[in-house]
Amino acid sequence: MEPEINQQYGNRIRVRACGLCWHDGRLLMVNHTGLHKGDFWAPPGGGIEFGQTASDTVTREFLEETGVQVKPGPYLFSCEFINPPLHALELFFEANYLSGEAKTGIDPETDLQLIRDVRWMTPADLKMIPTENLHGIFKHCKNPEDLLKMKGLWSI
Repeated sequence: MEPEINQQYGNRIRVRACGLCWHDGRLLMVNHTGLHKGDFWAPPGGGIEFGQTASDTVTREFLEETGVQVKPGPYLFSCEFINPPLHALELFFEANYLSGEAKTGIDPETDLQLIRDVRWMTPADLKMIPTENLHGIFKHCKNPEDLLKMKGLWSI
């Protein structure tokens, strides 16, 4: 992990809002660098800012990270990730595609450019990515489409 990431996000609980946006049979995914060795693919999402709703955070994060406009849908499930110095609680929502072309965006919370790539991925594309390079929630479902059926709190 990059020292700047540890300084920015380490040793505190970070509450994040994330979205699952399926469009034309593909899930929108973001590739981050610097979090661990190799690629790290995850659905768009980020830290909830003071005074901002979780739904508004999903809308903002999609636009910042991917250039895609979404309308947040129902709350689906939560994930808890604890791997010191990182500790995150993530709230996942459906995210309904409205408009925009997927493009590599930015993470304005840090001076580092953490986002390396943005892609719409089919379930077959996702299954080709090594498990260690995918967000931990994918370990808890047989098929990526099952993410929309998940409920409860998941440890990842």
